[in-house]
Amino acid sequence: MAQQATPVRSARLGRTLGPEPAAVSGVVLLLPSGDETSLRRPSAVRLPCPAKALGRRLARAGRRDGLAAHLVHYRYRGWNGSEAHLAHDANWAADEVVRRYGDVPVALVGVDMGGRAALHAGGHEAVNSVVAIAPWLPEEDVAASPEPVKQLVGRRVLLVHGTNDRRTDPELSFRLASRAKKANREVCRFEVHSDGHGLHQYRSEVQALAEDFVMGALFGRALSRPVQDALAAPPPLGLRMPLASGFGARKR
Repeated sequence: MAQQATPVRSARLGRTLGPEPAAVSGVVLLLPSGDETSLRRPSAVRLPCPAKALGRRLARAGRRDGLAAHLVHYRYRGWNGSEAHLAHDANWAADEVVRRYGDVPVALVGVDMGGRAALHAGGHEAVNSVVAIAPWLPEEDVAASPEPVKQLVGRRVLLVHGTNDRRTDPELSFRLASRAKKANREVCRFEVHSDGHGLHQYRSEVQALAEDFVMGALFGRALSRPVQDALAAPPPLGLRMPLASGFGARKR
């Protein structure tokens, strides 16, 4: 009996979140969480997905501007060391956007391990902005190569982290933002005081911040004053900007 070949896994884009615009002029790719090490397929069980919920909000906010939002479905659950599977899948997704929609700006929005994937894939030529929410980053090792930041030059970058996060270290995202800011002025970071990894207490504010940032980056909408101040402020001020309670409430 002939041996059956093992099927090759491939990443894919989910359906557009919300109605697909007649003419797409910008795309958001939502990169969900993952594991540090796992070759298993991402779970097909329908669980709450913070990235997907945020994607729906962004799709509504950008509908009049021609925004298409897609959730990225990874090949594997894990980052898997030097294989960096999630980053490669994010890069593939940006390639797929170019194939489908042509020369349109892309925003990468990642949560947890998806935040790390967004930062790594930020160098794709179609990407003009990156949002990393509570990004999982490895412990810094002076003997090893640090997380790359040069690929973020020319992109607008936002990091958001809860100060009480016990899953992903907020100090590591601050250090990465500090290194990125030296090469790129368009980097800012907001701290959500007393909130944890899921940012449940200030979920609405975090979503409003991401919306403000992405709509400004993709479509040139005016940024809120706190985001303008964070981008303009020298380190560490613009990298430890507190996210105020009620941020974005006037827009809803």
